[in-house]
Amino acid sequence: MGNTSNPKLDRVIAEIEKIKEKISEQQSRLRTLERQKTDIENGQIIALVRSERISDAELSALLKSLRGEGQGESEPQPAISGPIRTKQEELRNANFDEE
Repeated sequence: MGNTSNPKLDRVIAEIEKIKEKISEQQSRLRTLERQKTDIENGQIIALVRSERISDAELSALLKSLRGEGQGESEPQPAISGPIRTKQEELRNANFDEE
């Protein structure tokens, strides 16, 4: 696209191409940073779950209760009792942007 008979138009076209290239580079960098953020958040979640030493069945019940599954029962029962209750709140209110 360039090399028209109008130098001003050529400069504008060149600038557009430069900006498009920079945008592409920044989008790539953004995707990389978003993947890193997700990896860090996942690591925090895994560490939290492991620190509670809960079984796979307990974790499954906890996640279902957080999603609201099983609400059709006549009298809802807590999926997990004991100290996990505070961890449920931590999972709901976790701010993964903190370092």
